[in-house]
Amino acid sequence: MTKYILALDQGTSSSRAIVFDHDGNAVSVSQKEFTQYFPKPGWVEHDPKEIWASEKEVMLEAVRRAAFKDAQDGKVDGVEIAGIGITNQRETTIVWDAATGEPVYNAIVWQDRRTGEYCDSLKAQGLTDMIRRKTGLIIDAYFSGTKVRWILENVPGAREKAERGDLRFGTVDSWLIWNLTGGKVHVTDVTNASRTMLYNIHTLKWDEELLKLLGIPMSMMPSVRSCSEVYGTTTLLGGEVPIAGAAGDQQSALFGQMCTEPGAVKNTYGTGCFLLMNTGAQPILSENSLLTTIAWQIGEKVTYALEGSIFVAGSVVQWLRDGLGIIKSSSEVEALASQVPDNGGVYFVPALTGLGAPYWDPYAKGTIVGLTRGSKAAHIARAALEGIAFQTMDIVNAMERDAGVPLGELKVDGGASRNNLMMQFQADILGTDVIRPQVTETTALGAAYLAGLAVGYWSGLDEVKSQWQVERKFAPQADKATVAAAKEGWADAIKRTLTR
Repeated sequence: MTKYILALDQGTSSSRAIVFDHDGNAVSVSQKEFTQYFPKPGWVEHDPKEIWASEKEVMLEAVRRAAFKDAQDGKVDGVEIAGIGITNQRETTIVWDAATGEPVYNAIVWQDRRTGEYCDSLKAQGLTDMIRRKTGLIIDAYFSGTKVRWILENVPGAREKAERGDLRFGTVDSWLIWNLTGGKVHVTDVTNASRTMLYNIHTLKWDEELLKLLGIPMSMMPSVRSCSEVYGTTTLLGGEVPIAGAAGDQQSALFGQMCTEPGAVKNTYGTGCFLLMNTGAQPILSENSLLTTIAWQIGEKVTYALEGSIFVAGSVVQWLRDGLGIIKSSSEVEALASQVPDNGGVYFVPALTGLGAPYWDPYAKGTIVGLTRGSKAAHIARAALEGIAFQTMDIVNAMERDAGVPLGELKVDGGASRNNLMMQFQADILGTDVIRPQVTETTALGAAYLAGLAVGYWSGLDEVKSQWQVERKFAPQADKATVAAAKEGWADAIKRTLTR
């Protein structure tokens, strides 16, 4: 029987499962969207039970589909899964009862801004430098720590249960592992831990000073492990299948893109946009409002990264579909945007949940400037795609200043990286090659590689590196005057959007 690796890719808008073969090819895929809750302006929630139910459903479906593809003479015997790797939406916060496994509140999603005022109070206390020094992060509602505190302060009885040691906190990876193992294993990995604003990225431990500051008992916290080791097993696929890899989605994509050398950069175009640069064994504290984070840990070796986070990327296309109604499906946006030769002077800053790096303005609102009587739906669609690329450019500029080296090339992945119009525009305004790999499912692939390396499915890094292949390279084509004018228009739009 052929062995495969299973990757569980639990994202912001959907749960996915992909079965990979030894050559790193996707054998089967299953995906299911789940409900988004917006109880108040700026609040974003998920139902943790729906997250788990949807992920379990797609996991079983992907394995079933792989079994049919693997069938001989029409007979399906099932497939053998050598290991499971998990990658997940980061910072999304779940608190549950240790005895029953019941969530005490909905998952508070990374996009949620409800703790913005509390974050402002931490800044007013002069804590910015201390928190940044320990965690590599700026103080922002984006991260998990203030979300945990909000649950303890606002859910009746939660504070008392936490103090008794009866509650558990986890990011989505922890929640999935807990459920996969029937409540036996409460762990996270270093990459997800490094996004909580509670983890010291130098000592590689939960920081007691920060836990005390936010009033979070140590008993709630998962144990922190490397990204590539066996955490436990699940019997949901028959037998004991090892859960052997975990990394937050952006770090997993960096690994899946084989950005294993210092200076290598990738950008994932998903619900948000996340640009990471491998900085090697040393963390670089940004002077340009980027985040310092852990890229991965394999064995004892820790690799660090610089990161720029864009809160709204692919989700602006969802807004064009659901909010504005100018497209019926997300896949139509490229054709609509291609109906006009340029943006017609229209710029769209998609600050629908505030602005992330390098601006960090949580109170910014989405802005469309330059509208005239001649503006069409196509101009707005084009401006939305260009807004994603412009935000990426802003982060690349900040990253180049921090690292002290110009960008050589940009590796891209994620659903929106399939948009050729946007990828060409990205190359034009960066003035550098944009490279799309053969397998754009690099987030799931990274998790698969981490799990496969842990169980010996692949012999080592050299073997997985040899599997990475270019699908298309976008070289800059636009003339300098056009690019300069476009950048000027974007700078003006940003100025109009910022609240401070």
